[in-house]
Amino acid sequence: MKIRPEFLFLAGLPVSFWSGYGHDPQHTALSSTASQPLNQIRWSTPVDLNPQSAAGGDLYIHYGSPAVTAANTVLLPVKTGGDGGFEVQARSGVNGTLLYTLATDYSLPAHVWVPPYGVVLSSPRPGRVSFLGELAARALERRPIPKFSERLYYAGGGGTVYYRDQVDSPTGPNGGAGATGQIAFYGNAVYAANPAIFNSSVQISTPLTADSSGNVYFGFIATGSNPANLTSGIARISNDGRGTWMSARALAGGDSSIAQVALNCAPALSNDQTTLYVAVSDGVEFGAGYLAAADSVTLAPLAHVQLMDPRGGLATVSTDSSASPTVGPDGDVYYGVLETSCCSSHNSRGWMLHFNAALTQAKIPGSFGWDDTASVVPSDLVPSYSGASSYLILVKYNNYVGVGNGTGVNQLAVLDPNAAQQDEYSATPVQAMREVLTITGVTPAPRAGYPNAVREWCINSAAIDPLTKSALVNSEDGVVYRWDFTTNTFTRRLRLTAGRSEAYTPTLIGTDGTVYAINDAILFAVGN
Repeated sequence: MKIRPEFLFLAGLPVSFWSGYGHDPQHTALSSTASQPLNQIRWSTPVDLNPQSAAGGDLYIHYGSPAVTAANTVLLPVKTGGDGGFEVQARSGVNGTLLYTLATDYSLPAHVWVPPYGVVLSSPRPGRVSFLGELAARALERRPIPKFSERLYYAGGGGTVYYRDQVDSPTGPNGGAGATGQIAFYGNAVYAANPAIFNSSVQISTPLTADSSGNVYFGFIATGSNPANLTSGIARISNDGRGTWMSARALAGGDSSIAQVALNCAPALSNDQTTLYVAVSDGVEFGAGYLAAADSVTLAPLAHVQLMDPRGGLATVSTDSSASPTVGPDGDVYYGVLETSCCSSHNSRGWMLHFNAALTQAKIPGSFGWDDTASVVPSDLVPSYSGASSYLILVKYNNYVGVGNGTGVNQLAVLDPNAAQQDEYSATPVQAMREVLTITGVTPAPRAGYPNAVREWCINSAAIDPLTKSALVNSEDGVVYRWDFTTNTFTRRLRLTAGRSEAYTPTLIGTDGTVYAINDAILFAVGN
């Protein structure tokens, strides 16, 4: 029997949906639904109607993460133009049927690699109520059971955010389109009086993140002057439409070198959702910056820490990276950076920096962080693990061919965040997170002098399936894989495309267990 999501919602019980990048506000990528076997492509659709290839055919674009509702509607960001132009498509998770399309006037901020377009599902959670009591009261009063309350937010022009309710319905209630609207975090009246100025000078610059109360967070870039006196920073829109913002420079303690929230860095929330984490930077393609913490309601700065290479010197925060903070179950915060001398001194692997919740203590770093967001792996998913950590993290572990002393033996890794080993990729001795499991890509890509090179892993956030004790990962060889933590093998694989060198994209697991992977500008729905 399938239980309607509105009944679970009314009872204050968990409802399964994939809200956006990294699954949840902590970006754990940890699914609550078992994934289907990787047996066949059930349906597919382009996420880019005008892909732009670089020299050699490389695809330097970060495609935005889809979201999947509790009722199995896939909300898909689609790029429509060459260097911009976007829409949101709502498709059936069962067969990919197009339900409706949402237009947007969003424009991209300045960039080298094309940034992701952000959508997020918000689902305000009620306090726990008496399920039967509420049903009885509604029956006596002849009131209908409310529909499960999900709202889609998607980026608009001028730093505004559009929304749509009744996201599973092509027409919405009473034949209408469902409640819709546009919100400017600096005031709707201010925007309405000067839309052209704001549209040309203010752009949302990160994926959107929503908390469990329906509040939405994102970074924005402001260039030149504007009537609201905005400077680049972080914004919050409350579930009743009120806006707040804080400058990136203020989040960094007033450091005058800081220009913006790190491009593509989706904000993350602490487990109690009182603290917001985001990286800020000088805005240079290979620049420097801080990890900052702010009050999640007022956005008042709480703490900041300069991002450093574990071997010494400033870490590199790149505008080409889509790394975003991950918050572990114990509150620790993880954020990926490049090394101080970009991009060869650590084979362009960077580091997965690791801090306590207050950002007052730097902990053991992981040995890869470039363009990667850590996924959380509960330690009981790895039967061979005998350490003391309650959870582990999964990261991409590429070792880029010909960069520094990189061999092209590209791997994935599950790491222990609380145990250390000597880092094998650094000439300067440094302790990094201990490898619990590693696995190497399977498709050869040899080059002169590098006979063991294989194709790269092209994920920036890997979906974790706790019910099958596995991860779903995407490769530049055009294949999606199931990495089984019990056997440390690829137990399933399915070819999606012929393969392509491309920037990194997420994998996710839908409400019915469908696995979603983006490869060569196409979203593939894979399952039974």
